[in-house]
Order: sequence, then structure tokens, then C-alpha cells
Amino acid sequence: MRPVIPYVTAALLFGLGAYGVLRRRNAVLVLMAVELMLNAVNLILVTADTTVRATLPYGGQVFTLFVIVLAAAEVGVGLAIVLQLYRLRSSVAVDEVRLDVPPQQIVPGDAIAAGEGPVGPADPAPVVPR
Repeated sequence: MRPVIPYVTAALLFGLGAYGVLRRRNAVLVLMAVELMLNAVNLILVTADTTVRATLPYGGQVFTLFVIVLAAAEVGVGLAIVLQLYRLRSSVAVDEVRLDVPPQQIVPGDAIAAGEGPVGPADPAPVVPR
């Protein structure tokens, strides 16, 4: 097998992932682009393992398993961060999130923590005399 085809495919995947990280505004799509880049690295590791097996047997496949485990952990932590970001800022657009402004505080036991009412201090309803 000629190793040029998998290397070119991996380069295209990595380039597409890098473009996605740099151009996407949605945090979930940025995570998907990072996964594309990790899959490109996996393809390079497996291809290098099959072409240079004499020096290090099964080295690329072992590294690929480590990258897959790392990618699974990254997805879990990344999605947890994105969900918390959406809960606090009501947006997952990366360029709209201002990290220099603290989020509105949620007090435990408040109606907001129970999933009721709007986020932040609400204006009291005007009292109309009867």
C-alpha cells in the first residue's frame, strides 16, 4: 500500500479541522472541528505504524488508542463546559460570550435554581388597587 493517500487524506482532515476551529462561532462546532483534527492524527499514527513496523511494533496503534481515550475525555469535559456556558450566558456563540463580565449569580434554593422564572433579579409586578 502506498502511504501517500492516507497522509494526504489526514492532511485534508487536519486542514478542515483547523479551518473549523478558526472560523466557526458555535462552540459545539468548534469541538467537532477539534475531533476532526484528532482523527487526522489517528490516521497518521496508524499509517506510520503500518509503514515503519520494523522499528516499533504496534506503537502507532497504541498511541491511537491513547488519542481516542483523550478525545472521549475531551468531549465529555467540553460538552459540560458548553452546557454550563449556555446556562449562564444563554448563548454558545464563541464570539458573543464576554469573559470579562461575571455571570449573574444563582443562589441555591432560589426559584431560578429550581428552573422557574427568568435569570437575574426580576422587577416586581405593579400592584393595582381594586
